[in-house]
Amino acid sequence: MSGFVTLTAAGAIDATYRVGALRRGAFARAESYTREVSGKGVNVSAALAAGGARTVAVVVLGADDVRFARCGLTAPLLRIVEVPGSTRVNTSIIDADGATTKVNAPTPPLSSDAWDATVSAVRDELSARTAPWLVISGSLPDLAGTGSLIDLAAVRAVAREHGARVAVDTSGAALDALLAEPDGIDLLTPNAEELSAAVGRPLATLGEVVDAAREIVARGVGTVLASLGADGLVAVTADRAVFARAAAPYVANTAGAGDAALAGFLLGLTREAAATAAGADPLAVAAASAAEWGAHAVAHASTLVAGPPHGIRALVDTAPDLERVLTPEGET
Repeated sequence: MSGFVTLTAAGAIDATYRVGALRRGAFARAESYTREVSGKGVNVSAALAAGGARTVAVVVLGADDVRFARCGLTAPLLRIVEVPGSTRVNTSIIDADGATTKVNAPTPPLSSDAWDATVSAVRDELSARTAPWLVISGSLPDLAGTGSLIDLAAVRAVAREHGARVAVDTSGAALDALLAEPDGIDLLTPNAEELSAAVGRPLATLGEVVDAAREIVARGVGTVLASLGADGLVAVTADRAVFARAAAPYVANTAGAGDAALAGFLLGLTREAAATAAGADPLAVAAASAAEWGAHAVAHASTLVAGPPHGIRALVDTAPDLERVLTPEGET
């Protein structure tokens, strides 16, 4: 059996409220409310499954929410590592204009026993399938009693043992820690803000993003897939930069778009052999797929996409204009 394995070390319950208007300090009544098991790796697995790929999502969840998780739409995808207590709740508030305000709960620490169980679950799932990729996605918890983040060395070693490439999508201190020892990371997926923080300078043009991504590649990362919000995304290797952009039919919820884009990129890479045989550019195929899936996700009310994108076609540039000025953060 083949398929992708994702790891969400800090699972979440996504609570999404839709309101007519949102004003700071004022009362707002929700027009609708949804609640679903989430976490970035779960979102990636949901998109991979929607694209027809086999996948399992190893996810750490609080015992109070396991029954809810096993009744949800993603239940068939989940390999749950159960820990005491409840699962953190990440809240999205979407107003009538489609603007999303997101508040994520803090990530609770993991005990050493829980982390060992998580690594064992990843090992089991990689052993049970010929997985081309292990995707480590989302916030990383502290190891309880240490004040330090969990160490991904063990899970990265498990991936190497099973011949799986490693993709990572995280931010903040977790990203800083990974970039200090990036060997063995085949794909890293920061957004422009995270990439800017990683290199310690603002990134105002596409060329500046490409240069920053190349600095990360030079540290030992195989490919950097940098998401640029409304401007699209760019896939960067040591000697290539491919820009792709796709327009969403409308904006319903921006949460989860990056997860869908990562899934789209991986789905595109699985078509690499066919693309090469047909004379296509594999990196361009993957970048286009990422942009299309990201745009597809934006048009979904849920952070979990349903079905592959239809009628969305990315514009791809294998020799992009590096002088292109990026849209300032917060503008569209």
